[in-house]
Amino acid sequence: MFAATRDGTKIFYELSGQTDSTRRVALLHSLAMDHTFWAPIVERLKGEAAILTIDCRGHGKSDKPAGPYTVELCAGDLADMFDHLGWDKAVVAGASMGGCVTLAFATRYPARVTGLGLFDTTACYGAPAPWEERAQKALSEGLASLTNFQQTRWFSDAFRAANPGVVQAALDVFLANELPAYAETCRMLGAADLRAALPSIKVPARIIVGSEDYATPVEMAKTMHEGVS
Repeated sequence: MFAATRDGTKIFYELSGQTDSTRRVALLHSLAMDHTFWAPIVERLKGEAAILTIDCRGHGKSDKPAGPYTVELCAGDLADMFDHLGWDKAVVAGASMGGCVTLAFATRYPARVTGLGLFDTTACYGAPAPWEERAQKALSEGLASLTNFQQTRWFSDAFRAANPGVVQAALDVFLANELPAYAETCRMLGAADLRAALPSIKVPARIIVGSEDYATPVEMAKTMHEGVS
C-alpha cells in the first residue's frame, strides 16, 4: 500500500500482525534496503502487535524525489504514515540509517514515541567526506562496485559462509537501488548529527550493536547510551 507525505512523496508501507492492536511498532530499515529487511522480526512479532514497515524515501517501491534528503525529512515521512493509519504513537525502531531516522523522529515528535529500538546505529557518523566518496563511487562505477565492501559491513565472515542465501537476498535489494537516490541518502547520513538532542529523549530505549560492527562500533552505541541516560 502507499500513502502520500506532506510534500506529495508516495511511501510504500505494509501493516502486519494484529493490525487493530493498540500495541504498535514501526520498523525502519538500513541504507539501500527496504521493508523486507524486517521480515524475520515481523514474523516473530505478528502475534503481539500491529507492525508498520515502510520503504523509506528514496528506497524500494517508494518515490525517489530529488534531494537533498535529511533524517528530519524522513522522520516527517514516518509521522505522515502515522497520521494516515490513525496511529497516535508507537514503539519506533531502526537499524543503521533507520536508527538515525528513529532518533530524529523521537526528538521531533516526542509525544508519538512510547519506546525506541536503536540497532547498529549512531547519533552521528561524523564523516561527511567518506559518505560523499561512497556516493561518487556509486554514481561513477555503479552499485556493483560496492558489493564486496557492503557485505563486510552487513555480515561477519562466519555468517556469510553459513548463510549465503541471506547474503544474496540483501545484495539483490542493494543492487536494485536507483543511483541518484542512493547518493542523496549517503549524503544525508554524512550530514546527520543528533547528539545534542539525545538528552531530550525520555522514553525507554534499547540500544544493541554487534561486537564486530565496524561501521557503527560499540563506541558509538556508548555515546548514544550516555546521551539518552
